[in-house]
Amino acid sequence: MSTMVATKPPSLPARVVTRSIGKKFLMALTGVISFGFILGHMAGNLLIFVGPDAINEYGQKLVDLGPALWVIRAALLISFVAHIWLGIQLNAENSAARPINYRKKAYAKASWVSRTMIWSGLVVLAFVAYHLAHFTFHAIDPAYAGMYDAQGRKDIYTMLLTGFANPIVSVFYIIAVGLLAGHLSHGVASMFQSLGLTTLRMRTLFDRAALLFAVIVFLGFGSIPVAVLTGLVK
Repeated sequence: MSTMVATKPPSLPARVVTRSIGKKFLMALTGVISFGFILGHMAGNLLIFVGPDAINEYGQKLVDLGPALWVIRAALLISFVAHIWLGIQLNAENSAARPINYRKKAYAKASWVSRTMIWSGLVVLAFVAYHLAHFTFHAIDPAYAGMYDAQGRKDIYTMLLTGFANPIVSVFYIIAVGLLAGHLSHGVASMFQSLGLTTLRMRTLFDRAALLFAVIVFLGFGSIPVAVLTGLVK
């Protein structure tokens, strides 16, 4: 007659590691989606330096997507929220699994950016909500709903000029973009690691690429309100 031997349940760290693998992978995938969106959105916004026709035509092409545009927007928003939610969960699980002494040592070694990833992500999420309310849903300034150019296209050029002419809006935008850039400088490098692409040889390259990308994002997005406030674009 065989006897059943009770097996010891896995330790808390073991359970956290098992769960974290999938969550980190999903977080990396949602990060890739956000990465692509940020590049595309920045490229579109920088058309303001080409002129009204260029950026308004870009906006019209998006409008011409019809219902597909809202599907894309919904998918991006869900991905972004999921990214932050997964980050909060992983941070809480890692904190619970690590001994206090280890946590103190890790905190001492961690950079300011890595220690504030959760908070910078939440601030950026709040900024995205405000940005959508401002330029997409026209809840901040209902007058935007009636802004069209001579060809009947949404006058994105005038909307940006009007919005960023307000120093408070511009400063808030620049601060949010700065937090986004800091988030990316650490998050992009971590994304490669979570996807299993980082090796000892490639780590430095990925870290530098993440920092370069963060600087480009900050300068690209930040240049727009600065150009409006200084009269470079008018």
